[in-house]
Amino acid sequence: MVEEEAKSLPMELSEKGGVENNGFVQNEALDDKETDTSSQEEMPKTCIVVDPAATEEPVLKPYAGMPKEVLLKFSSQARYRVTREILFWLIIAAAIVLVCATIAIIALSPKCLDWWQASPIYQIYPRSFKDSNMDGNGDLKGIQEKLDHITYLNIKTIWITSFYKSPLKGLGYGAEDFYDIDPMFGSMNDFENLLAAIHDRGLKVIMDLIPNHTSDKHRWFQLSRNRTGKYTDYYVWQDCRQAAGSVTPPNNWVSVFGNSSWQFDDVRKQCYFHQFGKEQPDLNFHNLAVQQEIHDIIKFWLGKGIDGFSFSAVKFLLEATHLRDEPQVNKSQTPESITAYSQLYHDYTTTQVGMHDIIRSFRQTMNQFSSEPGRYRFMGSDGDENIEATMMYYGTTFIQEADFPFNFNLINMKNLSGNSVFEAVNLWMKNMPAEKWPNWAVGSPNAARISSRIGKEYVNVMNMLLLTLPGTPVTYYGEEIGMENIASENVTFPEKSPMQWDGKVNAGFTEGNSTWLPVNSDYQSVNVESQMTWSNSTLNLYRELTLLRNNELPMHRGWMCYIWNDSDVFVYVRELDGLDRVFMMVLNFGQESTTDLKAIVPNLPSEAIIRLSTNFSNAGKAVNTKLVKTEMGEGLVLEYKTAKPVHTMEAFQGNCFVAEKACYSSAFNLLYVNC
Repeated sequence: MVEEEAKSLPMELSEKGGVENNGFVQNEALDDKETDTSSQEEMPKTCIVVDPAATEEPVLKPYAGMPKEVLLKFSSQARYRVTREILFWLIIAAAIVLVCATIAIIALSPKCLDWWQASPIYQIYPRSFKDSNMDGNGDLKGIQEKLDHITYLNIKTIWITSFYKSPLKGLGYGAEDFYDIDPMFGSMNDFENLLAAIHDRGLKVIMDLIPNHTSDKHRWFQLSRNRTGKYTDYYVWQDCRQAAGSVTPPNNWVSVFGNSSWQFDDVRKQCYFHQFGKEQPDLNFHNLAVQQEIHDIIKFWLGKGIDGFSFSAVKFLLEATHLRDEPQVNKSQTPESITAYSQLYHDYTTTQVGMHDIIRSFRQTMNQFSSEPGRYRFMGSDGDENIEATMMYYGTTFIQEADFPFNFNLINMKNLSGNSVFEAVNLWMKNMPAEKWPNWAVGSPNAARISSRIGKEYVNVMNMLLLTLPGTPVTYYGEEIGMENIASENVTFPEKSPMQWDGKVNAGFTEGNSTWLPVNSDYQSVNVESQMTWSNSTLNLYRELTLLRNNELPMHRGWMCYIWNDSDVFVYVRELDGLDRVFMMVLNFGQESTTDLKAIVPNLPSEAIIRLSTNFSNAGKAVNTKLVKTEMGEGLVLEYKTAKPVHTMEAFQGNCFVAEKACYSSAFNLLYVNC
């Protein structure tokens, strides 16, 4: 019996798979025999002879589900260890290469254009844009109703002119309360809703701020005229000499609107200084408390969420404390007869020492709100009659001031021609400090509209100029459809007529029975609704130009080179280093003209394609560059390819300008700076 059991043991092991055990199935027969020792007698010791070949351990191979011990046995083998180390170091090397490539791309990439550079700015005079409550006055809710029009124009920045609480209902340039909305335009809640709607659409909004003066109804002025505490010196007060019932002012200073800039106050028994109307007393910016008040106003509105300010009338912030008479333009004129602003040199009442320091302090306050990514706060300012003085508002390389002073050269041209447009553009570009950003405007609330100023036949070509020049274009509401001034001598503000939305009563501006200014009589043909359906309209051309500007790199940030100008045409190109595609603008501001561009630019191809034209039917046509014909008021955007861009030609070196320089790599489809 014992012998039979001993003989059966190797047989059982063989049937159970020999000595190999993968750790998942135990030999249950062996377990039973080893544990059930209490019920069996001790087996006698028996010598069993086993064949060595039969007991040799089989070769193990990797298999799914290996336990840790088996896995470690294989992982320590050279062929697996070497492979693993090679893969590890390859991953490390790839990570290092990726990090280095990222750093190189960042280092070589040009600065991205900020929001105030990338989009045109659309300026709205709120009283004339859209009336929502049928009182005949435009308001903040009306602007909110028409935000889709802004996005339709491919514009992302809105500039709303002054809407502070003010007794000067016509203009609102003398604030009664810098912290409140004039009831004519709505409430603070209306403003907050408008701001939220603007930001929800991915748009930005700029406000006006005129820190130089307030309304005479302002609480500060009422306290100052009564000599109340710190407000006593919030304004510029001086004793006046009185004789025979008349007041003799302290000096010969004249206001912008004419006559003496000093006004006697019966309450304080002194004269206060006003650079503008007598209802707009100047603040005393020599008083640091006044400066702090303006900083607090800036913080209040930035805290509300606005994206920037346009500071106006800043050259008037300081006056000379010595109060000397200003020099006369005509020295032979009797001093008593001087009443007009133009009759004096304003050496002591404009651009005084310390004025730029105050503006820079405004910039520093705004920078406190610009730390968040994508939330840079824009600062614009008005300029000066003198171009060198205007350029000082840009600040310096190390001291930041305005992002740009607004440029009205194209508005202030005395006559229209190819030469005059060239001179207006060149004046700004050649004087602008290096690495600064230009801007252009062809309309404003204080100037006649394009149609009325230079003629309706030039509206389209002026818009084409505006939107193809380098820098930020500024469009005054209504210029995108070619609105005109109101043709009436009895209207005080003919350039501020209500926006013409459609051909219905009151041009869709209001559902009320009247408007604060008359609607222009041409509203049935010149309106947004009708021009949206007319392919060759001013509105659709404007929209195509903004699309071109947004989508084409040379229009965004490339070179501009003057090619030609004469009494009729102004020609320039927009190019980008590394890109063989060039855009050439041929703009006619005079009479019908034919220009041989091939003779001017020898490397120019013999043919170019019309990308855009003020006459839509010409788009897509080829033109002979030796005979480029333009009619009066016609504008062409020509497109061609070349390996020799104009800005690399020695003959044009003095005619080329670039802001935010960048180069294009076709191999990697990206921009870089080291050209």
